[in-house]
Amino acid sequence: MGLIRVLTANDLRAAVGLGAEELAAIEAVYPLISEGIGSMPPIMRIDVPENNGEIDVKSAYLPGYSGIAVKVSAGFFDNPGRGLPSLGGLMMVFDSETGVPRSALFDNGYLTDLRTALAGAVAAKHLATEDATTAAVLGAGAQARMQMAALALVRPIDRIRVWSRRREQADQLARSLGAELQIDVVAVASESDAVVDADILVTATPSTEPLVTEEMLHPGLHVTAVGSDAENKQELAAGAVLAADRFVCDSVSQSARLGELRAALGHGFDRAEAVELGAVINGSSVGRSDSDEITICDLTGTGAQDTAIASLAMTRCAEKGAGVEIRT
Repeated sequence: MGLIRVLTANDLRAAVGLGAEELAAIEAVYPLISEGIGSMPPIMRIDVPENNGEIDVKSAYLPGYSGIAVKVSAGFFDNPGRGLPSLGGLMMVFDSETGVPRSALFDNGYLTDLRTALAGAVAAKHLATEDATTAAVLGAGAQARMQMAALALVRPIDRIRVWSRRREQADQLARSLGAELQIDVVAVASESDAVVDADILVTATPSTEPLVTEEMLHPGLHVTAVGSDAENKQELAAGAVLAADRFVCDSVSQSARLGELRAALGHGFDRAEAVELGAVINGSSVGRSDSDEITICDLTGTGAQDTAIASLAMTRCAEKGAGVEIRT
């Protein structure tokens, strides 16, 4: 017999957010991935094409962590039209010594959104110019909002441009983000209008066709792409990847299979030129070397991030006595 702590989205929102400790927890896993420490199996995905949906399963064992998270994430992208969020799911955490289930985290996708936004901040910390103040985001969903808020942890952003296929959503996000962050946020009519004077561009859409072309890139720009996590998705044209001075990703194998590297390889990009974010963080590979370089970071999402954020959330919830313990 044992005890399982059941945590709801409200418990988890009260425990972890866009903070410095959370940022450090996510940053710490990337060198582990690049150095091959631990065990992180390939992503398993179940497609539900008739409902524009998918279910992904991610996990990772990391030495030194007391738990192993197994995350089941649902993305059903027609849900906003039904008044439902696009992303949902839950995590289960198993004791890394005994394999005994320790917690069920009914986060409704919150921890995934959080760790992805923090990952975007980590990418900007190591690849964007030090004086970056203008950001642009393609997409107007929950992830777009959190990506922009997370950038404030690492760069002095004072202006944001928002583009979305649905102009009303872009307008709504611009108004709410401007009020929340107390900075200049405006919706724009096209992708190129968003990128034209940006120091940092984040793409956060489920697009299956490229949104960012080579012609949109300019010296000093950093691009973080978070939307492509399946073979049919793509936010960056292959030419844009080829034109960048540095292509970085969370996992080369995942990016080649599911991310922006996949299309670029088909157009002559040399896989050996792809650098993992962990190698940039630990100093074994170069990230940005001057202020005029164009850098790209492709984030397909990893089980290691899920184990890291779930472990931190569980620790804080246990300290506060949050959630409900069930004896099995």
